[in-house]
Amino acid sequence: MITEKDRQIIDFIRKNAGSSSKYVFENAAVSVSYATLKRMLTKLVAERCIVIEGQGKGTRYFLSPSFELVQPISIDEYYEKEIDERQIKETFNFELVNKILNRNSVFTEKELEKLDQLQKVYTANIIDLSPSEYQKELERLAIDLSWKSSQIEGNTYSLLETERLLKEKQTASGKTKEEAVMLLNHKDALDFIIENQEYITPLTVSKIEDIHKMLTKELGVEKNVRKRRVGISGTNYRPLDNEFQILEALKDACSVINNKESIFEKALLALVLISYIQPFMDGNKRTARIVSNAILMNYMYCPLSFRTVDALDYKKAMLLFYEQNNISAFKDIFIGQFEFAVRTYF
Repeated sequence: MITEKDRQIIDFIRKNAGSSSKYVFENAAVSVSYATLKRMLTKLVAERCIVIEGQGKGTRYFLSPSFELVQPISIDEYYEKEIDERQIKETFNFELVNKILNRNSVFTEKELEKLDQLQKVYTANIIDLSPSEYQKELERLAIDLSWKSSQIEGNTYSLLETERLLKEKQTASGKTKEEAVMLLNHKDALDFIIENQEYITPLTVSKIEDIHKMLTKELGVEKNVRKRRVGISGTNYRPLDNEFQILEALKDACSVINNKESIFEKALLALVLISYIQPFMDGNKRTARIVSNAILMNYMYCPLSFRTVDALDYKKAMLLFYEQNNISAFKDIFIGQFEFAVRTYF
């Protein structure tokens, strides 16, 4: 069990990576003796919260990569610092996929238990629905997802305007053609996934590219894995710019996702890793949301609409993963939206 004093030490080491035990004792403001602090550090190493480098007097303490992945971080506190003031991982972390995510679960047992209970509610609910009723609920969710996914990318259609467009093909006045096309593409991609639920499994690069092509049709976006550098607004994180490294990272991500036992973990990792790798010139997060939902639907799990997510909160959680490889805020969004979908649509 991690105590409040443990958390003080962990937070200090996170901010002062490579500290010695003496430095932690003198500067962490934890009211314990030096001998007690040493025992606490030993316990935190055993619990894989921190790791050590060196030995004897040269021993230095660092945050464990697995704990770094899931430790709770306050979004509000994190973004109190401006973009150039934040200490971040500026380049792609090659160990994140193959070592950290491959060997560690992103969910706690308690979180998985909650998600499993919600899935049981969903399963019980759909049993009582006729095929036409189930299809109607899926259509309602698809409209909400098309709207919210597009809104996160800056689309200005309202939910009502989106519903009118997708049901009646009636465009909204004062909106661009590209906004309408983006929404219609979402619906086409979702229709494809609904009709071909087993298509996405096992996940491959070519299947991700296929989903991306559907989502970016007639939008002037380059197809397939990009060959040029891409920047991300709001962060100093720089994705890979080598085509072969991008392709290899995407293949590795597919492998890790395919090998995970938990369907929830498969879906969450698809959401964050496709976005993190940024394999395409544009449309990465849209592709990630559809692929993630395709995984859920393939296993008869409840899909997500993201309807109640604030677009800025979504972006902040995603940037936190880019900059710190920390999934805590995005995991909270995923769990909250799964619960919302189960309670709202089915």
